[in-house]
Amino acid sequence: MKEEIMLRTFHPSDREALETIVRETWQYDRLCSPRTAKKLARVYVSSCLANQTFTQVALVHGHPVGVIMGKDIRQHHCPLSLRLHWVLSIMSLYLSSEGRRVSKIFAGVQNIDQELLARSGKSYSGELAFFAISQAYRGRGLGKRMFYMAVEYLRSQNIREFYLFTDTSCHYPFYEHLGMTRRCELQHTMQVAGESEAMTFFLYDCFC
Repeated sequence: MKEEIMLRTFHPSDREALETIVRETWQYDRLCSPRTAKKLARVYVSSCLANQTFTQVALVHGHPVGVIMGKDIRQHHCPLSLRLHWVLSIMSLYLSSEGRRVSKIFAGVQNIDQELLARSGKSYSGELAFFAISQAYRGRGLGKRMFYMAVEYLRSQNIREFYLFTDTSCHYPFYEHLGMTRRCELQHTMQVAGESEAMTFFLYDCFC
């Protein structure tokens, strides 16, 4: 029987499943212990929820298998509840020395993102803030379907150009296939599990 995929807005009950998708997609368990990896995923999902004005979660048999978030930068206002959840997740991560160590990696990524945005020389009004799909459901057209839903949302807000950040740990050619333009890139060597790992970070943008 063909699985039916339903899309809807984010519910708080989706959080744990989305954290698992993030943890698996970016292989957080390579960086640290399972306990810290779980906390790290919680911080990431909480930060994304605090940085969006539009969400769509993909469900199969009621279980979240993917999420996309868009942001109207002009209208963004983070609700207090989401901001509080984000702050509490950071505090929990910082309780251990391992948590503080791995958090430095992501602070460095944030700095890279800001550098890319500065290099673009543009002032965008829209952002594709977060996009992840469980590996078991990739290659089925779901990603394209979710992407165009986010684009339609941005259009409905009279946004004509938006951007996103990605890097070589992701399947970034997917965005080129959808017509996005690689606006700028930055190479950086990350320290992962005591080893150096060269990565390239990108800013893509698109007229919609």
